[in-house]
Amino acid sequence: MQRATTLLSFIFAIQIYAKMLKTFLFTLIIVGISMAFLAIKILLKKNGRFPNTHVGHSAAMRKRGITCVQTMDAMERMDNPHRISEHTTRK
Repeated sequence: MQRATTLLSFIFAIQIYAKMLKTFLFTLIIVGISMAFLAIKILLKKNGRFPNTHVGHSAAMRKRGITCVQTMDAMERMDNPHRISEHTTRK
């Protein structure tokens, strides 16, 4: 009786793993096709690249005076000749 139970549980485990493998392979195929569709423009176009979506490279954003956070941070860190020194010197 125990041998039959062990055999049935083994068959059940194989069926579960087969379904899991089928799902995993199906997922890999879907991801592969999606990546191919995303890259098709880059692969077929001469000197193809992903579009530059950086805020600083958009003419409309520059016209409005909007820059990216990194650029704004760099501008704020620039030396200002009119600033007040925060350091106090002790004599």
